[in-house]
Amino acid sequence: MEADPGAGVSRAEKKALDRAKIVHQETERNVLKTVTRILKKAEDERSEEEARTLLRHPSAVEQVRVRSVRSGQQRRRREEVCDGVEDLKTKVSTLAAAVRRSQHLVVYTGAGISTAALIPDYRGPNGVWTQLQKGQAVSLSDLGRAEPTLTHMCIKALHQQNLVKHVVSQNCDGLHLRSGLPQNALSELHGNMFIEVCASCIPAREYVRMFDVTERTALRRHATGRRCGRCGAELRDTIVHFGERGTLEQPLNWSGAAAAAGSADLILCLGSSLKVLKKYACLWSMNRPAKRRPLLFIVNLQWTPKDDLATLKINGRCDEVMELLMKELDLQIPPYNKAEDPIFHQATPLRPEEELSHTRCLIAPPAGQEDRPPDAQGPAPPAPQPVQGGWFGRGFSKGRKRKKRKAV
Repeated sequence: MEADPGAGVSRAEKKALDRAKIVHQETERNVLKTVTRILKKAEDERSEEEARTLLRHPSAVEQVRVRSVRSGQQRRRREEVCDGVEDLKTKVSTLAAAVRRSQHLVVYTGAGISTAALIPDYRGPNGVWTQLQKGQAVSLSDLGRAEPTLTHMCIKALHQQNLVKHVVSQNCDGLHLRSGLPQNALSELHGNMFIEVCASCIPAREYVRMFDVTERTALRRHATGRRCGRCGAELRDTIVHFGERGTLEQPLNWSGAAAAAGSADLILCLGSSLKVLKKYACLWSMNRPAKRRPLLFIVNLQWTPKDDLATLKINGRCDEVMELLMKELDLQIPPYNKAEDPIFHQATPLRPEEELSHTRCLIAPPAGQEDRPPDAQGPAPPAPQPVQGGWFGRGFSKGRKRKKRKAV
């Protein structure tokens, strides 16, 4: 049996040891600061004393240089790179040829396909997390005002032409469904801001709403404040926050995503950093030999952890790339027509007692349908307010509070 290293040490000795440890750590921090300051100077600008300091602390010098290399690498990865016009056309032509040959194309989408709808991404230069890291405030209008982008409509058209078999999305904005993409061809892995469900009903009963249902919800707190019209149980949102594991069958549709990935011969990633998707092993066919895995095409302005495995990386904006792709395939891009938006006929009207259960803006109806009955989907929309809660806003607030607390 090993002896307890603390046995026989008096309280005063223990305090002295703790004090010495703190002093040693503080000394090391000061050495690192000094070495960092010296290394920022050109070699011919350093004094003799500074040169001796570097010789006395080789491990600190190495540590600072490793940190500098890592910091430079991370900075380059955050930079947005755009291919030149001719390079972009050549790459899209290669992608179009692969799409024509493909028997089972699966599309993975991220926040980058919705930036054209004025929904910010996360890791871009003006992304939510990028701004928070810089200590900047994040204030957003109601995301329910967004409409499907050109990329959403291109994906819908490719599915109609039987060129895209399935879409796996990390986005919670509901724009794929609103574009007209069938729900059975879609896996919204992180949920849908317009859908709340009754988990007590078997199977779970979905309620599509005309507003963002996540106003009162947050991490591990999913109750929306409304109740199931069939069994009376409390409804919950469908959002999967960071740190949570999604368990709902729909709209997450993990079984559909895994089946599609297992059959895929071509994966097209659009507007995703892939830092989250890379963790889902079932989406990448890593159990197959390398030669039998699907071709991988990535469209993103920034570095992704799958770049080295990609058949081709296209550095471009999703809308520009998809417009070129549709031209190469000689396909028309259908415009978004609000009158054909499925949400208007899929939505479940609120019951009279639920009319005041939310303050989020309603999706504006198509032209000519403005005079809906007042009880069709709740009260008239209030003036737009910054997002304060839900799947998008509330997480920021908590992140900012934690950062400020640490800085104190």
